[in-house]
Amino acid sequence: MSGDTIYALATARGVGGVAVIRISGPSAAACLNALAGHVPPPRYARLLSLHDPFDGGLLDRALVLWFPNPGSFTGEDVVELHLHGGRAVVNSVLSALSRVTGCRPAEAGEFTRRAFANGKLDLTAVEGLGDLIAAETEAQRRQAIRQMDGALGRLYDGWSHRLIDLLARIEAEIDFVDEEDVPDSLIQSARKDLTDLADKLANHLRDGRRGERLRDGLSVAILGAPNAGKSSLLNALAGREAAIVSERAGTTRDIIELHLDLAGYPVVLADTAGLRITDDPIEQEGIRRAEARAGAADLTLLLVDRGDWPSVPAAIQARLSDARVLALISKCDDGFEAPDPWIAISAASGFGLDRLIAAIAGVAEDSLGGEALVPTRERHRAAVQAAEASLRRAVSAPLPELLAEDVRLAVRELGRITGRVDVEDILDRIFSAFCIGK
Repeated sequence: MSGDTIYALATARGVGGVAVIRISGPSAAACLNALAGHVPPPRYARLLSLHDPFDGGLLDRALVLWFPNPGSFTGEDVVELHLHGGRAVVNSVLSALSRVTGCRPAEAGEFTRRAFANGKLDLTAVEGLGDLIAAETEAQRRQAIRQMDGALGRLYDGWSHRLIDLLARIEAEIDFVDEEDVPDSLIQSARKDLTDLADKLANHLRDGRRGERLRDGLSVAILGAPNAGKSSLLNALAGREAAIVSERAGTTRDIIELHLDLAGYPVVLADTAGLRITDDPIEQEGIRRAEARAGAADLTLLLVDRGDWPSVPAAIQARLSDARVLALISKCDDGFEAPDPWIAISAASGFGLDRLIAAIAGVAEDSLGGEALVPTRERHRAAVQAAEASLRRAVSAPLPELLAEDVRLAVRELGRITGRVDVEDILDRIFSAFCIGK
C-alpha cells in the first residue's frame, strides 16, 4: 500500500451548501497544520480558518474533523474539511493541497481500497458500500446496508472458520496420529460435518438469484395487441411521457425500457411492440423481440382493450394460466370492476393503477424481498458453487490427504469472497485444539 497521503472531494461536484474534502494518510495532520495551523482534538468538530500555506490568503472558514489512526474509515490518519459548497472554494482548497509535499489526489476508490487493506472492510462490505451509494429504492437500500454492515461477510467467515476447525482435525489425524491428545475416528466424523456444510452452501444458492436481481431490478414486460394501451400504461406508471402514444397501430417497433421505483422495489419496465399478424418485416422483428422479452421477464403485464374483452384472442387466452402474468383490461375509464384474475385499469384517469402497483409489488416481494442473506454478485455465487463442489469431492475422497486438500480449496474459495485467506489460521487451530508440541 502506498505511503502517500491522498485527498479528494468526498461529496458530489457542483454548487451546494456544504462540500467535504477528505484527506487520508501519514501526512494528514501535517496537511491540516499547513492549512489551519492547528489540529483539533480527535473526533471533535472545530470551526477553523483555512489559509493558503504559500501566500497566507484566506481560503474559507470550515468545520474540521481529525480522526487519528486506526479509528477512521480508512484505518489511517484522516482529516475531513467541511467547506462552503461553492466551486471556487472547493477548487482553491484542492489547489492548496496539491502543493503540500507528500500529498496527492486520490485515485478512484482509493479511500475504500485503503479501508479494505487496513481491515476496516471486507470485500463484501466494500461491494455493499458501492451498492448503497447506487441504491435507488428502499429494497436496494436495505440489502446494501446489511451487506455494508458486514452481515454477508460474517456468514461466509463463519463457514470458513468452521471448515478451518474441521481441517485442523483432519490434519491432526494425518500428521499427529500417534499423539495421545488426538481423538480417534476424526475423519469419519469430519465427513459428516462436511456433508452438512455442503448442504448449507447448496441451500444458500437456492435463492432464485434474488440478491443479484434486486440490484438490477424486477424485469416487467408490457404485452398486448396494438392500441391496447401499452405505451399509455408505461407513461402512467413512469409519471411522464416516456413513450409515443398514437392511435396508429404498430407505432412501437422496438422495446422502450424504463427504470422505476414502484412501492420501494426497483422495476425495469419494458413497452413492447403490439402483437398482431403483419407483413411489415420491421414490425415482425419488433413482435419477435416483444415475445422474447416477455419470455425472459420476471412478470408480464398482459393488456386487453376493454372493447375486445371478454372475447380474448386464443393466443392471449393461453397466457393467462402463467403465474408470471398479470391480466389487465385497459381503458376502463368508467370504473369497470373486472372479475378475477383480471385487473381493470385506466391510464388516462388512473383508475386501478394503485391495485396494479400493489400487485407488482407483491410479485417483487416474493421474488426479491426478504431479509435472508443471499449472494448479491455472480462472483459470490461462483465461489460458493466451487466451495460446495470441493466439499462434495472431500466427502467421497478415498484418502485423508485428498480430503484435506479439497477442504483447503473450499476455504480458499470462501476466502475469495471476503478477501480473507490465511493458512496460518489452520496451524493455530491445530496447536490450540490438540495441545500438540507440549
